[in-house]
Amino acid sequence: MITPAPEMSSEARNLARKISREKLLEAKQNGFSDCQLAYIFSAKEEHFRELRKACGIESVFKTVDTCAAEFDAKTPYHYSSYEEENESVSSDRKKVIILGGGPNRIGQGIEFDYCCVQAVFALREAGYETIMVNCNPETVSTDYDIADKLYFEPLTFEDTIRIIEHEQPLGVIVSFGGQTPLKLSSRLDEAGITILGTSSKGIDLAEDRKKFGAILRELEIPHPDYDTAVSFEEAQEITNRIGYPVLVRPSYVLGGRAMKIIYSDDSLKEYVDQALFISEKYPLLIDRFLETAVEFDIDAIADSTDCVVSGIMQHVEAAGIHSGDSTSILPYHNISPSAIATMKEYTKRLAKRLEVIGLMNVQYAVQNDKVFVIEVNPRASRTVPFVGKATAVPVVRIATRVMLGEKLCDLRKEYRLADCDELGMKHLAIKEPVFPFSKFVKSGIYLGPEMRSTGEAMSLAYHFPEAFAKAYQAANMALPLSGTVFISVNDRDKNDKIIQIARDLYRIGFDLVATSGTQKFLNEHGIDCKKVFKVGEEGRPNIFDTIRLGKIDFVINTPLGEQALNDEESIGAASVTSGVPFVTTIEAAEASVQAIDALRKEEFGVKSLQEYAAYRHQ
Repeated sequence: MITPAPEMSSEARNLARKISREKLLEAKQNGFSDCQLAYIFSAKEEHFRELRKACGIESVFKTVDTCAAEFDAKTPYHYSSYEEENESVSSDRKKVIILGGGPNRIGQGIEFDYCCVQAVFALREAGYETIMVNCNPETVSTDYDIADKLYFEPLTFEDTIRIIEHEQPLGVIVSFGGQTPLKLSSRLDEAGITILGTSSKGIDLAEDRKKFGAILRELEIPHPDYDTAVSFEEAQEITNRIGYPVLVRPSYVLGGRAMKIIYSDDSLKEYVDQALFISEKYPLLIDRFLETAVEFDIDAIADSTDCVVSGIMQHVEAAGIHSGDSTSILPYHNISPSAIATMKEYTKRLAKRLEVIGLMNVQYAVQNDKVFVIEVNPRASRTVPFVGKATAVPVVRIATRVMLGEKLCDLRKEYRLADCDELGMKHLAIKEPVFPFSKFVKSGIYLGPEMRSTGEAMSLAYHFPEAFAKAYQAANMALPLSGTVFISVNDRDKNDKIIQIARDLYRIGFDLVATSGTQKFLNEHGIDCKKVFKVGEEGRPNIFDTIRLGKIDFVINTPLGEQALNDEESIGAASVTSGVPFVTTIEAAEASVQAIDALRKEEFGVKSLQEYAAYRHQ
């Protein structure tokens, strides 16, 4: 057994009596983390770490020679191991560590890696040695020639604190790698590590639902009704109070993982029963879902006294679709100036109250011209690369310099940052998600709060219809110029919008077919439309058969509610397997019709990003 030292805590001394130094070293050499060992011995991770350090058991770093010993490697990378010799030599240069995004997964991908790499470039220009910590070989940040040093390590407290102790940087950046490194900020702060950018306190205020709610009330900023629950009974009480539908999700989710829109008590109970982990520390988050709202993403850069709104992106799809799956328009399209002014004002209030230093992202919902805050992320968002390229402004590099202590008011002059929307954009940019539905047909195609896209395309133009048409082409979705359109909309969408869409399609020369309810509605408004049987309705061929027979060229289908979404999945599957483009919201249908009209009328020109941004240098 290990002889307890007098300076050790009582908890660490108790652990010392349960395990020998030899067994502890053997466990570490076999890959057991402090967290795993603490669980095995019913202890806390910090006490196991204390015991390990008291025993002199520390990892060392081995070098991967990127030049295979042919000549000296200027940018080697390292991994940790419980051996004897440490091959990583710490320099005496001023240095900064950047924590990456960890493993790639749906909802957390290369957008954050882009931010990390841009930060490396900014730090290098400022004269800092750059040290990258990440464990994903499929990213640019882990290329051997990006950072001055690379540590190929997991994004855990145990691994990152060891690197920090060895390198002794001036500070650590946690806000460019998404949610994974952000969760380490409080523990690093408690360990006395300097966090560059927004403090761990500001991060916690935004992440903790109750604290954030108190801030919104303090700032008099509206938000959808919400609460937290740790059991079905608590969740049911909340839904009885705020009403269905509700958006339910676990705490600290990535990419909307396991988020769901719930319409009934039965579905709520099923969700709670299937939830993997709910506790007082990680409760279930329940929000009133604003079904008819339009969502916006706002990216901003802030310091202690100033805030620049770098992008206001309007989602084409209505509220409820994950921001990573939404088609986004920059700048906004057809929204009242008062709503835009309100969102900008709320963004600046939140940046000041949370003491944001660097990047932040705010998501809003606008319903009947009233603005609601959905959430605030005091970090880089997945929209940052899109905003940077669309505006030709190096958003991440500016934010990095702010995090290093430079003032935003000085950087405004250097980068010509106009104090207006979208940094003075004179063109239009659209971000179009790319989905894997053709590879995973049975996964279902209807979008919701859980992110499902695996990539995105971007288009630029001076007018909305051209930009939208280009975005479809870039995402490999060929819009038809003639043929037959199938329309089936929910009762809420049987309004003036679908009437105008149908009339525009008929004017262009398309034939229209629809399910019975939609056909009756369109016929009543003087639009010639033929009936087709629903899936499951008596009579053949139904719409599934018709799509599979190649008789449909475009699908507009907007199911509403839980049962409708389930019933209509077969239409989506048939569209995917038959290569028929489809839209699932009325907003996307409007934009698609405008794009089809533009495609029929004109040939589109091509310009480089630099040509679109030429006005910045005039």
